[in-house]
Amino acid sequence: MYYAIDLFCGAGGCSEGLLQAGFNILFSSDISPMVEETYKNRHKQLGLIQGENTWFQRADIRNLTGKIIKKYISSLKIMKGKDIPDIDLIIGGPSCQGFSRAGRRDKSDPRNLLFGEYVRVISEIKPKYIVLENVEGFMDMQFIGYKGITGIEYPDGTVTPDILRRELKEIGYNTLEPRILNAADYGVPQRRNRVIFIGYRKDMQEPEYPEPTTPNNHISLKQAIGDLITNRADDVTLSQYQKESRIGRTPAVNGQPIAAKKIVNTELSKITEIVEERFSLFMPGETGTLLKRRVLEKGIDISQKPALIKLCSDKLGLTTDEVVKTFKKAEATPEQVEVLLTKKNIRQRFSEDLPSATVVSIADDYISPWEDRTFSVRELARLQSFDDSFVFCGKRTTGGLKRRVEVPQFTQVGNAVPPLLAKAVAEKIIEVL
Repeated sequence: MYYAIDLFCGAGGCSEGLLQAGFNILFSSDISPMVEETYKNRHKQLGLIQGENTWFQRADIRNLTGKIIKKYISSLKIMKGKDIPDIDLIIGGPSCQGFSRAGRRDKSDPRNLLFGEYVRVISEIKPKYIVLENVEGFMDMQFIGYKGITGIEYPDGTVTPDILRRELKEIGYNTLEPRILNAADYGVPQRRNRVIFIGYRKDMQEPEYPEPTTPNNHISLKQAIGDLITNRADDVTLSQYQKESRIGRTPAVNGQPIAAKKIVNTELSKITEIVEERFSLFMPGETGTLLKRRVLEKGIDISQKPALIKLCSDKLGLTTDEVVKTFKKAEATPEQVEVLLTKKNIRQRFSEDLPSATVVSIADDYISPWEDRTFSVRELARLQSFDDSFVFCGKRTTGGLKRRVEVPQFTQVGNAVPPLLAKAVAEKIIEVL
């Protein structure tokens, strides 16, 4: 039996990978009540019952201690009359907003310090192996005035990996050089680069990073979610990836995966006629920046886009004929193109023949290659390699300031570690165990 703890577990992407690799998850934790609902629901599906063979604790990691975690593990029914086992693996992805290159990086963001709390818990549990997952920005984020849990004061400008490796060395762990892995190389239909950091107790065998399983044969968007097109023919032939998603990859406690009786989380966002027509202007694989360049340099025919014609006519003070002519003959100014397309450059229409771009928590600007719409929660979950039987609970989406505290379904999916990537890493730990 291999025993694991999953911290910052989110909806459970890492946990899915651990279970697929052969680990038993004795304890897991996250701070979000929305995440808790999804995580517990999934584990109940799999026969992982709170208090019997696993424990989820909603908590701020700053309030978690090794003593508390061991108390919950020892209270499990499966541990009755037994000593707490030596934990084989602690895995986790400390909140990464301050590290992210996707938005504004903030060196003062208190969430940047959560990896220090992760080290503290490791020092109190003393697992055999540790894995930390994070965004690429983790590699070069610098700290000013950082003092580690071991009391070491680090020079200003020290980068996160150097701090982490030194802190772990002080508490008895060797570490591998952090490595950036692309999820697409491990059977995930998504180009998602993530930093994986592996450490091991000094009395344990050194592990290795997983070798890519699909380096030259990435799963395409069509292979991943082509069966979820809303206007598709009923006799679609399922790809191997789609079959596996429907049958399930994650085993329940009886050893059998759970097949999806009905595919859920398929609701689509409602969009206006103007937005739908804007989406229709994008070619497969085209970004907002490339579309603007094409409109400026080559022109575009919007004669069949009545909502956009009216919008441009009203905003630009032109007749409908003048609007159509201006854009078709590539005579529009950059300002006029912005009226047609908005100032947004981050919109992108995916290509059906390639993996998707990185799935994010706010997927308003990703356009289906087949239909003029954004993606459903289920489609994005497929692109993350979640089983179709995995149900995302709670609110579907949120907005405004609520995004700072709420973790609705889209965010749960976007924040998750792809299960197949987690599985690949976990299998290398089991190899040396």
